[in-house]
Amino acid sequence: MKGKDSSWDECCFNSHAITISADGQKAKSLVETAKARVDFIKKTVIDGANARFVFEAYYTSAVEMLHALTILEGFKVENHICLGFYIRDILKNEELFLAFDRCRFNRNSVVYYGKAIDKETAILSIAKAKKVMQETGKLIEEKLRK
Repeated sequence: MKGKDSSWDECCFNSHAITISADGQKAKSLVETAKARVDFIKKTVIDGANARFVFEAYYTSAVEMLHALTILEGFKVENHICLGFYIRDILKNEELFLAFDRCRFNRNSVVYYGKAIDKETAILSIAKAKKVMQETGKLIEEKLRK
């Protein structure tokens, strides 16, 4: 039975992160999709009515970038919590983990609890998502060059 995860090791033990063959083509496709979404959404002026939707788009792109990285590393990760633990426990980047986790919390508030986020929160969360995408993108580029 799958348990609640509190680390990357537990994600692996509970089969929320499984070993797969690394797939450069799939990773590239995810990166292209993430970049295309950002190119589309960055033309949108954020206001109180659309803040949550713009944020969701940036968050989704950050998740796609993380999936691209984990796929290059030979992992299929089942949930966003384990993606965060990958950042914290494998990449050893606590600051990036906290940024991603805050985005994850805000996204879950919107998607699962129907809570609107205000423009200021959206802007802060978008900045965090962009940071995740930027740092993940650098790692992906390094992996693809090898």
